[in-house]
Amino acid sequence: MGFYHGLSAEAYDRQYTNRALIQRILNYLKPHKMKLFFVAIVVILQGFTGSIPYLLVSKVLDEGAAAQPDDRILAILVGAVILIEVLGYVFFHIQQRLMARVNADVYRSLATDAFAASMEQDLAFHDKLSSGRIVSRITGDTEDFITLMRLTMNVLSSVMQSIIVAIILLRTEWRLALMLFIFVPIVIGIVAAYRKVARRVTTRGMRAMANVNATVKETISGISVAKNFRQEESIYADFEKSNKTSYDVNVRRGFVLSIVFPTMRTLSGISIALLVYFGALTVSQGLITAGAWYLVLLSSERFLMPILSMTSYWAQVQTGFAAAERIFALIDAEHTVVQTNNLPAHVLHGDIVFEKVHFSYGVGAEVLNNFNLHIKPGENLAIVGHTGAGKSSIARLISRFYEFQEGRILIDGTDIREFEIDSLRQQMGVVTQVPFLFEGTVEENIRFAQPDITREEILALAQEIGDGEWLETLTNGLDTNVGERGAKISMGQRQLVALMRVLARKPAIFILDEATASIDPFTETQIQHALNLILSQSTSVLIAHRLSTVKSADRIIVLDHGGIIEEGTHNALLKMGGTYAELYNTYFRHQSLEYVEEAGKFLK
Repeated sequence: MGFYHGLSAEAYDRQYTNRALIQRILNYLKPHKMKLFFVAIVVILQGFTGSIPYLLVSKVLDEGAAAQPDDRILAILVGAVILIEVLGYVFFHIQQRLMARVNADVYRSLATDAFAASMEQDLAFHDKLSSGRIVSRITGDTEDFITLMRLTMNVLSSVMQSIIVAIILLRTEWRLALMLFIFVPIVIGIVAAYRKVARRVTTRGMRAMANVNATVKETISGISVAKNFRQEESIYADFEKSNKTSYDVNVRRGFVLSIVFPTMRTLSGISIALLVYFGALTVSQGLITAGAWYLVLLSSERFLMPILSMTSYWAQVQTGFAAAERIFALIDAEHTVVQTNNLPAHVLHGDIVFEKVHFSYGVGAEVLNNFNLHIKPGENLAIVGHTGAGKSSIARLISRFYEFQEGRILIDGTDIREFEIDSLRQQMGVVTQVPFLFEGTVEENIRFAQPDITREEILALAQEIGDGEWLETLTNGLDTNVGERGAKISMGQRQLVALMRVLARKPAIFILDEATASIDPFTETQIQHALNLILSQSTSVLIAHRLSTVKSADRIIVLDHGGIIEEGTHNALLKMGGTYAELYNTYFRHQSLEYVEEAGKFLK
């Protein structure tokens, strides 16, 4: 494990040239062309208001040093300086207001695009990658990018002032001006050589911080598990490890980024010292006035400051470009699920066929090999097997959460890859093993599947499940707040809400990965009522963990290492005395009434 362990790029990361990054940035700025046009005008005006006062001050000095100074002229010059400074403040205020609006709009657009891209990604994308790292890109990296925009505008304003000052210097004393200009190519050369190193250390620093964010998010999500097993210290140690790595990486980053500015400052000091020396000689020879010399000295500082600022801001520039690269990589990440056509899936009968399907999650991790299966319309198919047999993979392939590598999957005779994915999923209802509920009420979570459903329709559906008695177990019925991830209600109640979402959608294809958590007999009965309602109107694929579900299935297939080794009804498979009988005795038999009665007799 090296110093940079865990700081490698994500699988979807890519490198962009500066030109490509700038082009992408400009695309986000195009809708704001008029605002930016006015900003450019204001920046030019700022350049004049920031430079002209030095010229006027030099005139004041020359007039004051005259044998008979004109008080009226002095007053006019001083008044002009004050007026220009006030105008400079006004222009700066206008610039800041305009750029604040542009920055806010760009931030919203960029964060929206990044979030939308992550939402549109396949489930495989999210399974492989830490959600904390994705969140870091959408929020933290976007903010860093906006910082770059603010910085760019400030730098442009300073550069404009430098250009105007350079013109004034050339008109005042071109020899001293040229001496000052020699400093510019030296700065450009140092910055150009420094750029790649700065980008590299900045990217590593951002990855390290993303690791910290991922650790924090995972820890907060699993805090109950940590406390249950008294592993707070272990969790803290993991956080300290990632935080220490982030600290070390960013200390080195800070060291690298801190080298340039002192170097530039030293060169600037040398340039100013030379100007003082040769300027004094020029004044003593009568080639320029004292006021002109003062103008050159003040203007040189004004000329050099933006250049020095650019070097000191270089760390932020590299941070902004690195952030832009990470955000655009997320937006541009390729989808693994293939869609070869845009056929609508408005009305499906649910005839599902697997033809010689090969599927793996990665190299050397084949799950299905030459897999064949036909699920008839309206059939309720239960899938059983040991862990890793491929049960969930079948469900994920039908749902188009993952892409298979070879073979075909047909729905109603059409290759599944030809359907428009969103349209296809509208015809499906999926309930995972651990149903996820969003913060909000029970009604809001049910409506999540069918936004246009009315409260009356939801109540009518609820009444179909055990005459609605399950609602009475909730504190406030449909208005019960489920809490984060459904933590305020029981697992059985979460399952009922998840099944209600499916009932609200009325899908043609239903996929269920049953939870293994123990639930009370009442909730078990309610869940079975809900299941029966769904099963009566859908083609169903059930990854079964409950005996009641298995026994009610039209057909049961037994998987082993990605292949079907047995199939039939519950009773027929038991009579065979094969793998299913073994699974029944291991996983299902204890749920049967006969087993409970026998256990009761034994206890007596």
